[in-house]
Amino acid sequence: MLPPVASRFVAGESAATVLEHARKMNESGVGVICNRLGEHYHERDPADADAAAYERLVADIGGSDLRACISVKPSQLGLFVDEDVFRETLARVVDAAADHGVFVWIDMEDHTTTDATLDAFEHHARERGGGVGVCVQANLRRTADDLDRLADCPGKVRLVKGAYDPPRDVAFTEKSRVNEAYRTDLEFMFREFDDGIAVGSHDPAMLTLAADLHSKHGTPYEVQMLMGVREDAQRELAGACDVWQYAPYGEKWLSYFYRRVLERKENALFALRAIASG
Repeated sequence: MLPPVASRFVAGESAATVLEHARKMNESGVGVICNRLGEHYHERDPADADAAAYERLVADIGGSDLRACISVKPSQLGLFVDEDVFRETLARVVDAAADHGVFVWIDMEDHTTTDATLDAFEHHARERGGGVGVCVQANLRRTADDLDRLADCPGKVRLVKGAYDPPRDVAFTEKSRVNEAYRTDLEFMFREFDDGIAVGSHDPAMLTLAADLHSKHGTPYEVQMLMGVREDAQRELAGACDVWQYAPYGEKWLSYFYRRVLERKENALFALRAIASG
């Protein structure tokens, strides 16, 4: 049993609970991105174990009528063990997901993992003609160049502001500058991408901008929000556009909260505001 605060943001400890959560959200028109909690592994065994768990999960999703997919973290699949381990375990998961018709998102972690993550995404996206997605962070100074690189790549790209706290030489640190970068990046994506835009934001201003850009350019897009944050808005938006909720699950929920709070103080404030608004 999860404590009340955790249960708002985590869909239980087992695959069964996240799939049941997905079923309930689907009834409201919202798809669910299932993320098994686990990250920063420095040994291969847990990376292999989580890859196997994802293989079982995509089989369960593929055998159901759920509107659900999965999201994996590179450090969960062995990136900090060895990049070859990450490539091997990710290939296992992507192969299994493709066999069952399930989409795979590759999360972006701290700035030191960006190159390996984008390389892995581009490899699978171009090899398969889609079926995978990747997250990019607007607060990183390099993101405009990364989006230019990915503009003609099949698959999907999720744009977020960034939940980590990178150094000033690689990132914008002022909130206003991050917002400016997010708007600029979003405008580029709607203008230059043919498809595959995911707007990862709870900011009403950015969601309005995305809707306006869709009207202007006609580029298909989806909105992605976190479980436990503005869920009423998620249901309301589902009537106007494609909406997906990112739902973590698993036994490692305590370390998940602990890491998020330590990484950036704004994360804790964000969670507190979400609880207060609920």
